[in-house]
Amino acid sequence: MHKVIYDTDPGVDDSMALVFQTRHPDIELIGVTSVFGNATIETTTRNALYLVERFAKPSVVVARGAGKPLRRATPEPIPHIHGHNGLGDIDLPELEDDGRGRLDARLAHRFIIDEIRKHPHAINLVAVGPLTNLALALQEDPEIQHLVKQVIIMGGAFGINGILGNVSPCAEANISADPDAADQVFAAAWKVTAVGLDVTQKAIMTTEYLDRLRQDGGADGQFVWDVSRHYEQFHIESSGVHGIYVHDSSAVAYLVAPELYQIRRGAVRVVVEGLAIGQTIQKPATMGVPAPNWDTLTQQDVCVDVDVEGFLKLYYQTIVGRAA
Repeated sequence: MHKVIYDTDPGVDDSMALVFQTRHPDIELIGVTSVFGNATIETTTRNALYLVERFAKPSVVVARGAGKPLRRATPEPIPHIHGHNGLGDIDLPELEDDGRGRLDARLAHRFIIDEIRKHPHAINLVAVGPLTNLALALQEDPEIQHLVKQVIIMGGAFGINGILGNVSPCAEANISADPDAADQVFAAAWKVTAVGLDVTQKAIMTTEYLDRLRQDGGADGQFVWDVSRHYEQFHIESSGVHGIYVHDSSAVAYLVAPELYQIRRGAVRVVVEGLAIGQTIQKPATMGVPAPNWDTLTQQDVCVDVDVEGFLKLYYQTIVGRAA
């Protein structure tokens, strides 16, 4: 079983990835930590509480996380992408007791520290929003970088097949939202795998695929269809894609099926000042040219290709298998 702490800013694709985790037989979801990003921290925390109440086991709790970057202004929410409520403007019921029964008393970074220490070398951190909570956990307890099993992030863009960014010509949204935190996370001693736009924009769920999930996947498939309607319209208008890029579920897929991905090893830095702020730059391990700002850092993994058919089959079988 893969023990997971899911660090997230739900978010349409975040919610689809959470359903995927709760339905996959090899994942044990320990808890969900919220962070600002797709919406305000109040909205993302509320959405996380709704999602765990609807889909996760009773033992899964939510810990509220950072509401702003380490040292920058908080980015504005993006309702044109994720809806005003962060979940595609689907109808959301009132939470019983305002969700307090699922809300952990600890802040997200403290929850992360405590759970890693409780389960040394067993926790997978799957982070699909800004990396502020992970950086705060590192700052408070640097030893956890030696105690976590691995860190998988949905973030970055490394120029594979010309894919450079989605909020600027050189930056991806999660990294750009807190580049200082991202730089710290990549530089730490723990094992990081970046599942960035280079592969997530290849992994497209078409309208037909989503409709098949709706027809075959029971209540879960219907939820995926409903939550993705506003999101798909954004893709049609912004990219001409009749479907959706599958960002966050790709990070979960890497956890359970890394064989679907090709990786490139090498230290990663994040640009934290200037015109290219938020850019992720990897020095491949095969590059022999000296680069002092990279050469002393941990060699991390960056996904550079994906078996799209295999990924889509994995997601479909995980959702539909539960309904069968």
